[in-house]
Amino acid sequence: MVRTTILCLAAAVLLGGCAGAKSAAPAESRSEDDRFRDRHMKNVTRLTTEGDNGEAYFSRDGKKLIFQSSRGGYACDKIWTMSIDGKDLRRVSPDHGAHTCSFFFPDGKGIVYSSTSHLPGDCPPKPKTDAGARYVWPLYPYDIYKANPDGSGPARITDNPLYDAEPVVSPDGKQIVFGSQRENDFDIYIMNADGSNVRRLTDRVGYDGGPWYSPDGTKIVWRAWYPETEAERKQWEECMAKNYILAFPLSLWVMDADGSNKRMVLSNGATNFAPSWHPDGNRIIFSSNRDDWREDIRQFGHNFELYLIDLDGTGLERITFNRTFDSFPMFSPDGKKLAFASNRDPLKPRQTDIFIADWEE
Repeated sequence: MVRTTILCLAAAVLLGGCAGAKSAAPAESRSEDDRFRDRHMKNVTRLTTEGDNGEAYFSRDGKKLIFQSSRGGYACDKIWTMSIDGKDLRRVSPDHGAHTCSFFFPDGKGIVYSSTSHLPGDCPPKPKTDAGARYVWPLYPYDIYKANPDGSGPARITDNPLYDAEPVVSPDGKQIVFGSQRENDFDIYIMNADGSNVRRLTDRVGYDGGPWYSPDGTKIVWRAWYPETEAERKQWEECMAKNYILAFPLSLWVMDADGSNKRMVLSNGATNFAPSWHPDGNRIIFSSNRDDWREDIRQFGHNFELYLIDLDGTGLERITFNRTFDSFPMFSPDGKKLAFASNRDPLKPRQTDIFIADWEE
C-alpha cells in the first residue's frame, strides 16, 4: 500500500510535529487540452504541496483523508490526516520509524497503519538488493498498529520479524486484510480487528499483495505475480531470502472474503497496481503502465494512469491521460469524489502529491 511499496514500481515516487495546513492548490501540471482529457474527473485539486505524499484514503463519512508523507524534515514517511480540502493537517503516527499503508476504521473511532517504530533507529536499513535491477521494493520489517483517530494510544497488533503491511479494514470494522512476508512467501492474510485469529487466504508461490475489501465486504481484490519458470522461481526465492521484490508484471485477481472462489480479472503483461473498488461494487479502479510500452527497450515504462474495469474483466476504461505517474485511487464512500496520488506538478516533477476530484459518471 510506496508502501514504501511497489507503488514506486516504476516511478520511484513514494514513498514530526504537526505542520500548519496549506490551502489546496489547483492542478497545474498539464496543458488545458490534456487536463480536460481526464474522464469522469472534474475540478481536480491538489491537496498537498510539501514533501512526497501517497496512499490517501477516505474516512467512512468522506470528510477526511489519511495518508503517508515525508514532510517535516523526517527521513522516513509518517502518517497524517487532513480534511478533504487539505486543511486540519495532523501527524497521527509516532515521530520515529518508517510508516506506510494507513486506513480508517469505519466507525471513525480508530486508525490502522504499518510501522517500524518498535525498532531502534529512525529509519530501517535498506536490504542488500540486486544492483542490476531497474527498480527494487525493499521489504522493511513493518508491523501493523491500531491507534485512536488523533494518533494517541498506538498498539501493535502483529508481531512478525518480516513485513506486515497493507492493512485494509472490512466495512463492518471486524476484520483486517493485509499483505505479509511470512511462511517463506508473500501472501494475503486476514485477522480480527484486534490482531487475533490470523488466517492465510492465498498460498500460491509468488507475490500476492495490495488486498482491498469490496464495499459490501464479501470480496477482496488484489494484485499478483507467480513465477512460471525455474529461473523465475529461483529469482523469487532470492527476493524472499533478501527481503525485497523486483518490478514484476502484476495481474489483478478477486476472491471471496474467506479466500475461496479466486479468479483473475486482468492480465496484460503490464504492472497493474493499487486496485480498489467503485462504490457500486461492480467495478475496480486501479493504476497501470499498460499504455506506456517502450518499443526501443521492449518493456513497459514509468507512466502509470488510472483505469476502471468491470468485475468480470470487461469494460476496461482509461480515466487519466497524464504524462507522468497517477496511482493509489480511492473513491469516497458516496462515489462523488476520487482521491489519488500524482506527479502532476511540472515545477516539481519528482514530487508526489495528493489530488482530489469530483467524479461524474
